[in-house]
Amino acid sequence: MTTPPAAAADSAAADAPTFPALRLKNGEDRRLSAGHLWVFSNEVDTAATPLTAFSKGDFCRVVSSRDKFLGYAYVNPNSLISARIMGRDQRYPPGRSLIVHRLLVALSLRERLYDKPFYRLVYGESDGLPGLVLDRYGDHIVGQIATAGMEAMKEDIVAAVQKVLSPKAMIWKNDSGARELEGLPSYVEAAFGDMPDVLTVEENGVRFKVPSLSGQKTGWFFDQAANRHAFLKYVKGLRVLDVFSYLGAWGLSAAKAGASEVTCVDSSAAALGLLEETAAANGLAVTTIKGDAFDVLEKLHEDRRKFDVVVIDPPAFIKRKKDIPKGEAAYRRLNQLAMQLLDRDGILVSCSCSYHLEADQLLGAINKAGRHVGRFVQVLEAGGQAPDHPLHPAIPETRYLKAFVCRVVQE
Repeated sequence: MTTPPAAAADSAAADAPTFPALRLKNGEDRRLSAGHLWVFSNEVDTAATPLTAFSKGDFCRVVSSRDKFLGYAYVNPNSLISARIMGRDQRYPPGRSLIVHRLLVALSLRERLYDKPFYRLVYGESDGLPGLVLDRYGDHIVGQIATAGMEAMKEDIVAAVQKVLSPKAMIWKNDSGARELEGLPSYVEAAFGDMPDVLTVEENGVRFKVPSLSGQKTGWFFDQAANRHAFLKYVKGLRVLDVFSYLGAWGLSAAKAGASEVTCVDSSAAALGLLEETAAANGLAVTTIKGDAFDVLEKLHEDRRKFDVVVIDPPAFIKRKKDIPKGEAAYRRLNQLAMQLLDRDGILVSCSCSYHLEADQLLGAINKAGRHVGRFVQVLEAGGQAPDHPLHPAIPETRYLKAFVCRVVQE
């Protein structure tokens, strides 16, 4: 006899494990009810449910001051963000089965977007797995955990990845600065399988070499993929300068698309070495310059070098709100140096991955830089992160990347 859906739901809810409650103060449930996933420590009714009763990574039921169930979450009593919601359906508590379900949903989106398995598979809160990032390099997975709750679920995550994807190998690149805020150690370790030292990413017709263990963050910046593809229509037959090039994602894509000359600038000799290997393996010509980006741009200006296209894709200059004034000045100076190298009718691609810098603030820095060097700027395109980094509409923190394609002409 088939169990009626309603009865099945009631049975599943009855079988769900009982987690302790984390009660919110009166009125503090509005943000969660609107879709946000974070509970801040000052929102918790610590008289009724003291945070000290929880250990890092414990599961709980977040409830309103009137005992309304708001979601299952994991807790970190020592963090400003004291809990993060993992699910709002009482029938499906946190655990391996939920992670498998989340991975399947995330995978279905990426397989609709991409014809090859190179993408960010899980983007934290936006994929219902707060604190977790998974990048896919074909049969290899690079994971990064930023929170104590996900650290406690590490074995379940690995098992879920194996069940959903059956990859050859997976590593944890758990060395981000965010872990320090959660009281977590920094480490890099194998999850399973034999991970090669160098992975491969295919993008814009180029097979890039990517370091699996020693690279920046999780190895490749998938978030810029859509912007890199969009900019290729501006490069054919032109001289391109790729600043903060890392592995040459912008510059080598431009070379493949027909740029007449490509120069890549980065401070890392190791990154430039892999870039040159990628160029040789793909039959592409490129010049590399090792050095501090600001110093190199100034030297190129002194040498009266000119380019038709300049890409500046720096690391985040603004880590905290108090850094905004200093960071804005750095973005303004960087854009000014880049514009000085552009020929009379050039293209500037100006990016920022600083969450605390609004798009309008970056535009303001670009405009001020143009005014300072007597150039007129036209914004041709505005981009954000690629669709494998979806935005959570209730969590502005999931939106961080800004990219502007600008035409810079003489006034």
